[in-house]
Amino acid sequence: MQLDMGPVSATICGLLILFLGGSVWVGISLFLVGIGGFFFYSDVAFGSIIANVAWNNTSGSAMMALPFFIWMGEILFRSRISSDLFRGLAPWMDPIPGRLVHVNIMACTFFAAVSGSSAATTATVGKITVPELQKRNYDHDLSIGSLAGAGTLGFMIPPSMMMLVYGIIGDVSIGKLFIAGFIPGFMIAGLFSSYIFVRCLLRPELAPKADDRFTWSDRIRAVPAIAPVVILVMMVLGSIYLGWATPTEAGAVGVVGAFFFAALTRSLTVDVFKVSLINSVKTSCMIMLIVMGASYLSNVMGFLGITRALTQTVVSMQLSPYMLILILTILYLFLGCLIDGFSMIVMTAPLVLPLIDAAGFDLVWFGIYLVVMIELAQVTPPVGFNLFVISGLNNDDLFTIAKAAFPFFLLMLLATVLLTVFPEIALYLPGKMK
Repeated sequence: MQLDMGPVSATICGLLILFLGGSVWVGISLFLVGIGGFFFYSDVAFGSIIANVAWNNTSGSAMMALPFFIWMGEILFRSRISSDLFRGLAPWMDPIPGRLVHVNIMACTFFAAVSGSSAATTATVGKITVPELQKRNYDHDLSIGSLAGAGTLGFMIPPSMMMLVYGIIGDVSIGKLFIAGFIPGFMIAGLFSSYIFVRCLLRPELAPKADDRFTWSDRIRAVPAIAPVVILVMMVLGSIYLGWATPTEAGAVGVVGAFFFAALTRSLTVDVFKVSLINSVKTSCMIMLIVMGASYLSNVMGFLGITRALTQTVVSMQLSPYMLILILTILYLFLGCLIDGFSMIVMTAPLVLPLIDAAGFDLVWFGIYLVVMIELAQVTPPVGFNLFVISGLNNDDLFTIAKAAFPFFLLMLLATVLLTVFPEIALYLPGKMK
């Protein structure tokens, strides 16, 4: 049966928006729309695909690592460590416009290098920072928007599961992809912090100044309050980069370290243990349900040929190199509203990579470009994972979070332009590899 992709795509998008707007659970909404797509537009046995999707998307190493990092964040959040972190950072950040909002960027950058997962980065850091910023009367939109944007760094700063998948599909050196992500990742983090700096310089009330005046003596005395988190991140990072542990094992190291520092600060109690464990299970289940639902909906897109039709339309246009990148950017922004990042790579790379190679673009560079596109998809409704994670953490509705994240979305588009005009941003470090 030949389908008209326009009406089918519009119907699927409309149903998804209807369910989400009707306060149906996000994961359930994705599954319902996927089942409807299979039921009405194909004769595929959608029940067996549900079983495969559920297993394949929850049994991989990335999802095995996710609960550990979430539990680590829960322990930090429930113990004194998180409040100590803010108490320790306050004297150092106080003179800078934006103050503790910059902690979202810094913490996400650190955890991105640990987890390789955008969802894990957003959930872990969000558990710690959002309640503390609310307590200090920081602007809510700036707080959650910066978290949504910075949480995407989990895909850019290595180790990155997206780079791994792209490297396998495109037969591109994974080592070069990993090292290529460092400069773009820190560049994007710098753009985010610069935006916060300028915006809070113009509107200081967004990040209220503390009543206390801090001296250099205060800053030195605050260092021990920061030390547990710094040491914890170094433990997790070090165990990965020294080859002592996989990301999953490093997550377990992080949990043990978090318990140790919670005990050291005398804030580890039976209640903290129980509540942190229960909440980490709840958050992990919420994220996994969303991942399964999004992957199931992606299968619908694949079976119905929606993604392939869109990609083939672009390929058939025979565009100039930079016009090709512009059209691909528009295509990926649209796809990001419909499917998850893994599916964007798997469904489009086999068709797009020969064209990219023929146009003279480096495939390592294109891998970094593609990761930025996936980062953008993380903050675009209705299938933006970071929006769902933050919504699950603080009960804001999806479009409120998307609106708050919009400035950071634009900054990532700016990063895309810079990467395209100056490809050496991504290719300089790989070029130094033998």
